[in-house]
Amino acid sequence: MTSQPLTTCLWFDDQAEEAARFYTGVFKDARMGEIHRYTEAGPGPAGTVMLVEFELNGQRFTGLNGGRQSFGFNEAISFCVTCADQAEVDYYWEALLDGGGEPSVCGWLKDRYGVRWQVVPELFTTMVRDTDQARKARVTAAMLSMVKFDIAGLERAYAGE
Repeated sequence: MTSQPLTTCLWFDDQAEEAARFYTGVFKDARMGEIHRYTEAGPGPAGTVMLVEFELNGQRFTGLNGGRQSFGFNEAISFCVTCADQAEVDYYWEALLDGGGEPSVCGWLKDRYGVRWQVVPELFTTMVRDTDQARKARVTAAMLSMVKFDIAGLERAYAGE
């Protein structure tokens, strides 16, 4: 078994470089890597971007311009952004929706490229790990009523208010 870290490959039609630059602009701990181009061997036009390497918060990604054909992103796969406070939740929520994204429910959204994200406060995870079943139930019910996470609302539910 390899001991190398995993790399997530995101398959795009022809927006891999644009998407990588968008994501590395959103995340503060991010960097662009190498950009690889198609050769005369194809299958894409020679000189066009084939693969883009980038990193977000220590997670390695590649963006592949492979043409969509029948492939596309869906809700079955998403990336979770764990946030320290409401300001971080608000920042990532707005930044990832920028340019045509769509909000969903319970902290989920779809960005302009169709990639799904969960923008979740760290406090929520702590709350739902509580051994008090009534607190967990109230927090879960509050979360289910939210689109973007509202930490103050979670705290009120946790306290039983």
